[in-house]
Formats: sequence, C-alpha cells, structure tokens
Amino acid sequence: MGDDPINLAGPAGGLMAVRDAMAAAAHSVNRDAHTISLIAVSKTHGPDDILPILGAGQRLFGENRVQEAASKWPTLKKNYPDVELHLIGPLQTNKVAEAVALFDVIETVDREKLAAALSLAMKKQARWLPVFLQINTGEEPQKAGIAPQDADAFIARCRDVHGLRVTGLMCIPPVDEEAALHFALLATLARRNQLPHLSMGMSGDFDKAIRHGATHVRVGTAIFGDRRPLS
Repeated sequence: MGDDPINLAGPAGGLMAVRDAMAAAAHSVNRDAHTISLIAVSKTHGPDDILPILGAGQRLFGENRVQEAASKWPTLKKNYPDVELHLIGPLQTNKVAEAVALFDVIETVDREKLAAALSLAMKKQARWLPVFLQINTGEEPQKAGIAPQDADAFIARCRDVHGLRVTGLMCIPPVDEEAALHFALLATLARRNQLPHLSMGMSGDFDKAIRHGATHVRVGTAIFGDRRPLS
C-alpha cells in the first residue's frame, strides 16, 4: 500500500475503508476474507475514539502497554463482553500477572524468561491464553523477538517445557526492507511448525501481508488516524 493511508472519515469510516481493502487483498489471491482477522490497534486512543468502532461491530483490538490497556478496557469490556483483546507490545515479566488477567491473547512472547513467567501466571489464574511468538525476522539488534534460526527450538520449548498454547507467530519487518520477504519467512516458519496463525501487516502493508498468508493484521493509523496521548 505504500505510505500509511490518511483517515479523513473518522474511526468508523476508517474501519470500513480498511475492511474493504482487506477484502480486495484477499480476493486478489483467492482467499476468503472472513478467515482474516482485523486487530484494531487502539493504543494512545481513549474510549471516545474506540466507542464508534465498537458500535460498528469491531470486537478485536490490540494494545501495546499493559498499564494503558488497564486504564480503559475493563470498563469498556463491561459493556462489550465479547471483545477480544490482544497484547501486541513488549511485555515485562513484572507485568505478566496483570497481562494474563486483562488480555485474551499475548502476541509478543520473545524470550525464555517471559515464557516461564507466563506459564506460571496462567497456572495460578487457571487462564490458559493462546500465545503468539514474536520473531525478529530482520535480526535487528534494537528489536525484540527470536532470531529466525532459533525459532524452531523456541517454539518447541514453549510448547513442551512451559506448556504454553502456542497458536501463531508475529513479526514487525524492518522499515527499510521489503516487508513481503519477511512475511514469506514468517509463513514458512509457521508452516514448518504447524502453527495456524500469522499476525503480520500494519497500516502501510497489510495488503501484502494478506497476500502472504496473514490471519491477523494489526491496523491503527488507517482506522483511528494519527496517534495521540490519552486524555
């Protein structure tokens, strides 16, 4: 898609435009659009921005920070109990218990210590959340995630040692490289490990991600417009 699309119609209009673009991308590769889930990334946006999206039927949302999500989603979930909330940002081990209680899916499992902490918290809370493992497909030193060459072993440890419900992989490609190459790599790793879900693609490239097998795309700016601090 190139540059991030500009949302001129407000969140509800942005949501409709993204859904249409997702359907077109799916159609271009003979995929059923209903098999691709849109994660509306609501980080930095408050209830006034989120409520129109909920009113339009969106029930899958992504947040980057545990503390921010805890400030708005418990109240929203009381009125919309069928919301599914994904953690798509880095998770510190001291926030694991709170994350397990608040979120429905953790997408950013990226190290052994975190896998162990999540397993312990889930046992204590009897809440076995599905998790995605974050793969650093570009092997960028400043970015979280498991290196591709270590992915198979890490997937096996998360399953067999920590007992986690590993259902997919996620990635954030380098901004200066062709995203499609990274999406293809993630899809290869998922197939090899019999993982059904791929969380990849954001506002500027979700169409490419869909063409490479994404089952979840994480879209914020194209729906909500530019990020802004919570009031």
